[in-house]
Amino acid sequence: MLRNLLIVLLPSLLIISVTSACEGRGASDKENINEQNITLKKDKPKDLKKLNKAYFASGCFWCVEAIFESVIGVEEVYNGYSGGHTKNPTYELSNTGTTGHAEAVEVYYDSTIISFNQLVDVYFGSQNIEQVNGQGPDHGSQYRSIVFYQNMAEKEIIDKKILQLEKEGYTVAAEVIPFDVFWMGEDYHQDYEKLHPNQGYIQTVSIPRLKKFQSKYPDLLKSNKGH
Repeated sequence: MLRNLLIVLLPSLLIISVTSACEGRGASDKENINEQNITLKKDKPKDLKKLNKAYFASGCFWCVEAIFESVIGVEEVYNGYSGGHTKNPTYELSNTGTTGHAEAVEVYYDSTIISFNQLVDVYFGSQNIEQVNGQGPDHGSQYRSIVFYQNMAEKEIIDKKILQLEKEGYTVAAEVIPFDVFWMGEDYHQDYEKLHPNQGYIQTVSIPRLKKFQSKYPDLLKSNKGH
């Protein structure tokens, strides 16, 4: 995967070779990331219990998190793992492709502002619909596309969208499976694009993917609604 190969410059560090997306950095770097991330994620004054949740997998979760967090009605997004057969997966293990898990996001949203149907539009509108086992430069089952449904109403929405895309000539690669469990990702993966806007992978993959999506759905962006 591309993240394994990039040389990145973090604000307070020398140039470091990234041998895996995040694991190649030193322990002290992880601790610094954790401290920043806890401030961003855990100190937000939000009552998430009042919100609906949705689950998606579509390549690198850094990218997908940033996309959904730019959307109106989305209050929070967490990065993690889902769709596999092992308990308590870690980044290192899921990255081998042996756990069955895909990098996934947990989306907390206000259904009075944005519907699940619109989130499915966001999902398919922000990826290469036909790419199997990956997105962009990231390849492997851990990067495969999955739409998780929590009830039959959600499944019907997903199936209807896929049928529409197939009528438009697409061969849809995304799996459609019932949601089971979401395993929270490591702290240093949360808000990664916000924390590291100058990181090599973020600059060359995540930000261009985000901007491409934003150009297609301007009416769904917080930045265009005064948020």
